Amino acid sequence: MNQNIHMKVLVIGAGNMGLTYAEGMSTSKLLNNNIMVLDNSEDKLKELDEIPYFDACRDLKDCAPQADIIFIAVKPFHAESVFENLKPLTNKNQIIVSVMAGVTIAAMKKMSGLDKIVRAMPNLPAQIGKGLTSFVASSDVSEQETNDIESLLSTTGKSLKVASENDIDASTGISGSGPAYVFFFMESMMKAALEMGFSNEDSRTLVTQTFAGAVELFNQSDLTPKEWMDRVASKGGTTRAALNSMEANKVDVLIRDAAYAAFNRAIELGQEH
Repeated sequence: MNQNIHMKVLVIGAGNMGLTYAEGMSTSKLLNNNIMVLDNSEDKLKELDEIPYFDACRDLKDCAPQADIIFIAVKPFHAESVFENLKPLTNKNQIIVSVMAGVTIAAMKKMSGLDKIVRAMPNLPAQIGKGLTSFVASSDVSEQETNDIESLLSTTGKSLKVASENDIDASTGISGSGPAYVFFFMESMMKAALEMGFSNEDSRTLVTQTFAGAVELFNQSDLTPKEWMDRVASKGGTTRAALNSMEANKVDVLIRDAAYAAFNRAIELGQEH
């Protein structure tokens, strides 16, 4: 890590996720605020000019050759054009870190001509420092470089090194898309609260505090979700009635099916690229 204390990072794409990681990485001692951010929106670049720890980049040739790590945070359908423009400006020592869903390491190697590739899957809570980023590195990325990348990705929450790209696709179905499943459940509970006569504000409070408290309880213990359900539910009680309804309607199966739908779509995206 010490040998790379003054690494420079280029973030391509100043959308929500690109800026989230740029902001997070700005706190890393590895970089010493050496963060370049490139975007094709002049309005966005003007905003970046006002942030002292960012170097707004308007031309790829002015920043790509300087970077040790090139962080690509654009939509997957832009991958080919981004790598086409990058290819003549890069060298074999540079590391590509991609958060593009479905774009495989093999595809990125082919498009970029580079060997050091890290494929990562973030999720939305990274925007508030509570994210989970799973990642896998090509065999050309050294152990030290992998540790440095893991440290940078962890600036937005936690990072999890997985064994294969199949695990990246699987994590897409769990953590990558997972916040939407939670929001879906919350919305359903809030609708029920409204139907029961609560106001919008009170419905929101009832549901959000319930979720926050349940997660905190779980994190502060070694109990499994099933053990916690058994603690809440007494025989013949209200919670047992609710759980019985969910079991009768096979809600658990539907949730697993949804996770697999996201997993399978991630695989399809990879095949498309």
